Amino acid sequence: MKAIVYEGMKNLKVEDVADPKIEKTDDIIVKVTSTAICGSDLHLFHGLVPNMPKGFILGHETMGIVEEIGSEVTKVKKGDRVIVPFPIACGHCWYCQHDLWSQCDNSNAHGEAGAIFGYSDTYGGYDGGQAEYLRVPYANVGPTVIPEDLADEQALFLTDVLPTSYWGVENGGVKSGDTVVVLGCGPIGLNAIKWSIFQGANRVIAVDNVDYRLEHARKYYGVEVINFEEHDDTGEYIHEITSGGADVVLDCVGLDGKMTTFEKIETILKLQGGSKSAIEMATQAVRKGGTVVLIGVYGTRYNMFPLGDFFSKNITLKMGQCPVHSYVDPILKLIREKKFDPTDIITHKLSLDQGVHGYEIFDKKEDNCIKVILKP
Repeated sequence: MKAIVYEGMKNLKVEDVADPKIEKTDDIIVKVTSTAICGSDLHLFHGLVPNMPKGFILGHETMGIVEEIGSEVTKVKKGDRVIVPFPIACGHCWYCQHDLWSQCDNSNAHGEAGAIFGYSDTYGGYDGGQAEYLRVPYANVGPTVIPEDLADEQALFLTDVLPTSYWGVENGGVKSGDTVVVLGCGPIGLNAIKWSIFQGANRVIAVDNVDYRLEHARKYYGVEVINFEEHDDTGEYIHEITSGGADVVLDCVGLDGKMTTFEKIETILKLQGGSKSAIEMATQAVRKGGTVVLIGVYGTRYNMFPLGDFFSKNITLKMGQCPVHSYVDPILKLIREKKFDPTDIITHKLSLDQGVHGYEIFDKKEDNCIKVILKP
């Protein structure tokens, strides 16, 4: 089969690789009909996630047709059309039983966090779905059958984008009347804006430095937008225009944050993994007693973390990988009832053979690229 594989930093290839096979009795093989490139895939592309072997298949946003099932699979059958949540969860450990699916104790033999499709040996070593076929373990737990009345484009983002953005908004406790600041207007940030409005936020401020993404937020959702390149201190500016700060700040940036010169030096010297600029902006933009949620993926350890700034303002700080499984069904219901349309962020539909090009334009913010869907 063909798949997008990692061959080193900023070096991806579409190559012929071995087809996946049933390895355990509760595995299934999915013939991929749609898969997507996620912002967190760019962390792999830039070599910011450890233990990425050459030849590793990328991708954790995948759906398709069940091609083959293990002998103990009962939840789905051959021919079913399914989405596959990005966390790999066993369904019976303490964490799965308490709806912390992304922290499954049994899926990842290489670390404490739960496993993720296509996200390095650190996160379980499972091949991803940017391929013609995908092996899905624990198939009685993760895959969800999608009704035929929905197009792939309406359902695909149930794998990550929609649950992650919704979970971030819920985790932040966004409620009617709140002021919310969303840092980063990529796919997660744009949907976090939509969910904040859905939850009744009175004022939403979108922050980015990519004009076409800000324009999307303004045009489609009618929110205030700020290009942080236009202000010497964007965090303080937000503090001022909100008369003391936002109730909730959602950091949808993570490792994509723009680095200061000092941070670039630190990263090169391996003193820290990424930029803290979005976090520092959040310390200024949030009101006293407010909540900051880190939704974007971060690395391991960070020097000079502004902990004292959070402490002095009585800030609640939340973060982590979304437990996707808990959100698939309720969001699917909203989509079917036409109460939420996830398709406006799709800007590019490409063949799998064009996948490397898709990564390049997504990474370089070219051709007004917001979200790329690949069709194997």
